[in-house]
Amino acid sequence: MITNQSIHHCRCTRSCFQCPICIGPLAVQSVAPAPEPSHLTADNAGSAPPGPWVLCCSYCNWASSEIGVQFDKPQGIYGQLLKMRHGIGSSDIPNAPVDAVPTKRDVLAEPESTKSRFAAMKSFYQSQLASANPATSSMSGSFGDYGFGSPNALTRIMSLYSGTSGLTASKTKARPTIIREADTENEGLRFPDLDESAAITKLRHQGYDGTVTRPQAAVQVEEGARFADEMWPVPYLLRSKRAKRCPACRHILSKPEAKVNNTRFRIRLVAVNYLPEISSKPLIQPGLPPPPSDLLIPMKPTQYLLTFKNLMFEDIKVSLATPNTTPGRFASRVTVLCPQFTIEANSDDYDINEVLKDDRRRERADTLQQVEPGKVWERGRNWVSIVVEVIPSSLRIEPRPTILKKDGDGKDDLSPLKEDEDILEIPIFVRLEWESDPAGDQVSTSASKEKDGKEKKELAYWTVLGIGRISQE
Repeated sequence: MITNQSIHHCRCTRSCFQCPICIGPLAVQSVAPAPEPSHLTADNAGSAPPGPWVLCCSYCNWASSEIGVQFDKPQGIYGQLLKMRHGIGSSDIPNAPVDAVPTKRDVLAEPESTKSRFAAMKSFYQSQLASANPATSSMSGSFGDYGFGSPNALTRIMSLYSGTSGLTASKTKARPTIIREADTENEGLRFPDLDESAAITKLRHQGYDGTVTRPQAAVQVEEGARFADEMWPVPYLLRSKRAKRCPACRHILSKPEAKVNNTRFRIRLVAVNYLPEISSKPLIQPGLPPPPSDLLIPMKPTQYLLTFKNLMFEDIKVSLATPNTTPGRFASRVTVLCPQFTIEANSDDYDINEVLKDDRRRERADTLQQVEPGKVWERGRNWVSIVVEVIPSSLRIEPRPTILKKDGDGKDDLSPLKEDEDILEIPIFVRLEWESDPAGDQVSTSASKEKDGKEKKELAYWTVLGIGRISQE
């Protein structure tokens, strides 16, 4: 398969072709109309459309019949097209209309095709090498495919085992026999056709629209096409998927399957499978009215619920860290009341009683629970909710008091409020720890095997959590 693909320049050898005009996909269609479906007879019920067949483009309405190419059967299009293009099997080439303009297919149907010229030139040079070196003529046929057929190559190989390389180097080397080049058409030489009268007449007849553009000529498999009726369908170029690595740590982010017929990814992005889902919502105490608007009131403490949902099948230990104040010109204070907690695994099978127990625990929390530092607010099967308290900063643009200034501080930024500068965002450093089987994934940055066969893994990253907009009143 590799040899076949390399011969055809890594092109698809099936019935996959691109349009030479617009590079759209080509479909195989029958020239003759299909039988009418209204005729419900035993003869034409379910019968396939008759031939001949052509390649058609559904975008620019180009068809291979425009260059005089038709096919006897809808299968094996690449093989049929190869025979037509290189003049192999004249019976396989369909007859063009009488009034059609001579195309490149008519030229390639002649005996002087590219393949025949190459065969003639190869035979000529093999005979020249055999006549110049009769001693190695018998060996050149067997070693020619490996590059050992030349006399110089054989001499170098024999000198490695004879041990007389020093003696032979001192001797006067014999002058190599000069072989002549091909000088006739029978030997594979092609003389250029300097008569451009036919091309000039064709250009006057078809105009500029009948010529080939530079992008169209670049995608052709073989060069030399100058007019639109000389362009052939382009086989699709074979492509391969490569593994993707992180540019910073060189960790594998995605890796394709080893099988060619399966294009799915084996290792998906780390963020999809290993990072817990984080969501936030305001904490509304029972018996208190909800806030009148979604805007945060400056200098008023507000509590939010952060819910972490575990997507893995192992229990994970989460450690959070945030700066005391948010970065930027308007610094808000942030306090995480429970920075460390554990989330249970995301198991596929669970008992319905556990779900009902979570609902009863949630109803009881709405009436009795109070916010306490170091304690989880709410816990479920594979999720945990904690409380974060924020004190939004005031958006008033005024210079800082002199008592708060430090040596080396620059001038205060008194410019107007910029776009999205009133959004309160909290940078959070998340650190995950879990234990899994050694035969599992290989995403962890550090690992240590325990006595029970478990492997301790760790993953840490930064994330930014958007809370809301601060009121400018």
